[in-house]
Amino acid sequence: MLTISQALYEKIVAHARADHPDEACGMVAGPAGSGRPERFIPMLNAARSPTFYEFDSMDLLKLYRELDDRDEEPVIIYHSHTATEAYPSRTDISYANEPGAHYVLVSTADTDGAGPFEFRSFRILDGEVTEEEVRVVEAY
Repeated sequence: MLTISQALYEKIVAHARADHPDEACGMVAGPAGSGRPERFIPMLNAARSPTFYEFDSMDLLKLYRELDDRDEEPVIIYHSHTATEAYPSRTDISYANEPGAHYVLVSTADTDGAGPFEFRSFRILDGEVTEEEVRVVEAY
């Protein structure tokens, strides 16, 4: 199960809304080993596409160095789908390389970026996709 604060939930949805009709993407980091999402890190979709997202390789390298320096790890990797449901595509599955992360998808399809939004979380391990419950809390 993914437990996420209301504030982080709203930031992810706001990012998806702001980047619509392109896919939004980013990460939420947390203290290494805690599994607790804390620090919201919106990223630029280098692909600038409504059907595909890609982290800029230099931004990603810088981010992973920063995570290492801060003793953090990716807890949530998120992106939006602008024309389909919030479910990992074959491409999403093939690019999922953080076995401990929650993969959050927000669908802005049929909303013109205005909502309501579909917000779902998955674990992706060795090509296997497992949906998990999302629990939104005021605070941890």
